Amino acid sequence: TMIPKSGGDYAYIAEAFGDLPAFLYLWVALFILVPTGNAITALTFAQYILKPFWPVCEPPSDAVILVAAIVTCFLTALNCYNVKWVTRVQDSFTAAKILALLLTFIASLVYLFSGHTENLENIMQGTITEPGSIAIAFYAGLFSYSGWNYLNFVTEELQDPYKNLPRAICISMPVVTLVYTLTNFAFFAVLSNNEMIGSNAVAVTFSDKILGVMSWIMSIFVALCTFGSLNGAIYASSRLFFVGARNGHLPLAISLIDVKRLTPVPSLIFMCIVTLVLLMSNNVQSLIVYVTGVEALFIICSISGLLWLRYTQPTAQRPIKVNLLLPIAFLVIVTCLVVFSCFTQPVEVGVGVAFIALGVPVFCVFIMWKNKPSWMVNVCNSFNVACSKMFLCLPENSKEL
Repeated sequence: TMIPKSGGDYAYIAEAFGDLPAFLYLWVALFILVPTGNAITALTFAQYILKPFWPVCEPPSDAVILVAAIVTCFLTALNCYNVKWVTRVQDSFTAAKILALLLTFIASLVYLFSGHTENLENIMQGTITEPGSIAIAFYAGLFSYSGWNYLNFVTEELQDPYKNLPRAICISMPVVTLVYTLTNFAFFAVLSNNEMIGSNAVAVTFSDKILGVMSWIMSIFVALCTFGSLNGAIYASSRLFFVGARNGHLPLAISLIDVKRLTPVPSLIFMCIVTLVLLMSNNVQSLIVYVTGVEALFIICSISGLLWLRYTQPTAQRPIKVNLLLPIAFLVIVTCLVVFSCFTQPVEVGVGVAFIALGVPVFCVFIMWKNKPSWMVNVCNSFNVACSKMFLCLPENSKEL
């Protein structure tokens, strides 16, 4: 609440450490964090929505990719067209998600009370306690909760953010944690360890065992959940790139706004294109390691920024101020995860670090270098003008908006 700007971690890192670290976060968010997360969610949606049509085998990978691409394009178009429709879709599908997860827990209780308690007796059997494996498991968990900071991306669009942002966080995080924990308990109660490990769609395996011929209902519920998640991710992350372009860290075209609907159309379309490219990868597990490994590095940077600002600006106005033990504990945990994962998944972590490093020369050429040759300036200006005409968009501060 000390920094009432949209952009989330990008805005906080920029305030604490300056342009270069903020640009590097934007750089990896643009090409790895956001589109990869969206691609994973879209692929999951496609996997579950197609499962009823291929009940005894996995859906064809081409069909999964095609459906994922269609839903990505549809939600991008919806976000371009009308923000009110986006929020209505989000509210509806969030309610459907909570209902589906609660029904999953209730079904597991019925299963348990009918005398099937064998899976809980050996629930920890085969547990691996090596630090590196634990770190990778934490990454998968962190990915499940990765939308926890999306509201910070749209702070400028919130009504009374000093009041509503903390309220939303304090209500949503405990609710989500409780519901997710109950859902995981339900899976462990009904499925054996081997059944979960051997399944690419755990909820479908769960419903096959519980619901029998009606198991297709669970596939629809999970598809609805991921549909809502993808919609929210597209809405929030497009504002991140909009803010970055507004600050001069991305091409001006990405900061343009539709003259009629006041939506960041170029930002949404660019993100959609990158997501469609990443959909070609069907190895979701590797994508999760790439995403959460790189994201963890910037979480360290963001939390370090909080501590740095507490030290350098102790008298700054802070409507909400938490005890320093919380961010310090979180910083230590995330740092340990990154260190441990370096031993277990060195290639994935190395690729992520290398991609971050690639952003440094890009920053030097396109941001730091002020006396660019005229041909480069003309190319950039022509691109911005072409985007403005193509999408009927103008800069945020234009008098014609």
